[in-house]
Amino acid sequence: MAQCTAIKRNGDRCTLPAVGKQGVCWAHDPKNAEQRRRRASKGGRGKPSSEIRGVKTQLQELTDRVLSGVVERADAAVCGQLLNVKLRALEQERRWREIEELEACLEAVEGVLKGREKRTSA
Repeated sequence: MAQCTAIKRNGDRCTLPAVGKQGVCWAHDPKNAEQRRRRASKGGRGKPSSEIRGVKTQLQELTDRVLSGVVERADAAVCGQLLNVKLRALEQERRWREIEELEACLEAVEGVLKGREKRTSA
């Protein structure tokens, strides 16, 4: 399969496989610009992942067990800290996904602009 011919913002060639006649990947295909824009605009505003819901459930259960005296506060404090670390890791993952989507969007826009520049200078 052929490699995408688009050049990324950092000057490197895109490493994704090309699809279709234009020789670019899905992320660089101008036909997908609107869909990429919509996806990027949703970045981080979707429904919380099942992992986040799971952490919230664990926190509520832990709270209930501390209040009922089943779990000691010191143990609960450590568990709470660990759950907080997990939440921070999930947030970092979300940010990286959002950045990757925005990067693909920007690369696509740059590709369109370069195409316009070539047409106007010709």
